[in-house]
Amino acid sequence: MRHEHIGTLEGPILLFGGPYSNAQATRALLDRAEHLVIKGTNLICTGDVVAYCGAPQASIKMLRDAGCTLVAGNCEIQLANGALDCGCGFADGSVCDVLSAGWYAFATATISQDDRDWFGQAPDIITFDHMGERYAVVHGGATDVSRFVWETSDITVFDEEWNAVEAAVGAVQHVIAGHCGIPFVRALKQGRWINAGVIGMPPHDGQSHTRFALLAAGKVTMCTLEYDVAGAVADMARAGLSQGYETSLVSGVWPSEDVLPQDLRLSDFAKG
Repeated sequence: MRHEHIGTLEGPILLFGGPYSNAQATRALLDRAEHLVIKGTNLICTGDVVAYCGAPQASIKMLRDAGCTLVAGNCEIQLANGALDCGCGFADGSVCDVLSAGWYAFATATISQDDRDWFGQAPDIITFDHMGERYAVVHGGATDVSRFVWETSDITVFDEEWNAVEAAVGAVQHVIAGHCGIPFVRALKQGRWINAGVIGMPPHDGQSHTRFALLAAGKVTMCTLEYDVAGAVADMARAGLSQGYETSLVSGVWPSEDVLPQDLRLSDFAKG
């Protein structure tokens, strides 16, 4: 596991995951960061820059130009290695597994070797200090980059992942992660497990806006991100990516719930 310590960060930190080739959401996020006077190392992405949407090259360029700090997600690892699939951790034959073939083929045919090399340089785990506490950043988990760790996952899952993080980098007070697409903060005996959510796709809540997290003065605030949804849908149409994810940008409902645990499926959201 490749580890990079990026030092002590001052001021607010913008945490986000899954740009997912959504150039409009990426632009909106960077505009928010500029408004908040956050740039460079204090923009931390939990991975999966490239995925479902239609503008991988534009999304990568914006993040590279901004000097964003990137931890390697499964998509970065697979694209850097020239792999044949996204390595997302979907069950074989699931709807998400079947649909991933289309967008992954488009992405792998579109991005440059230079961008693959950038992905290949991303560490598997990042640490930094902030307000006297030490944070670790991973994609899915430390035991498995594509592990789905949900807010409702059993405590044994969090304990296993926390122990793996500390085995790799030493003691930390908080862990920041991504991959699962639904933001949350779960308080554990070890500290907070913070999932910043993703900016490229709604968190399966029936709304079109996406999510990111702001870490300031030791407090984590989950924020909504409004962006040009119609523009992102148009990019997907031009790319020939009409598999269901384009409607998700508008409806806020994922093409399939089979990746989700039962207690996080939309029917349970609707029950309030």
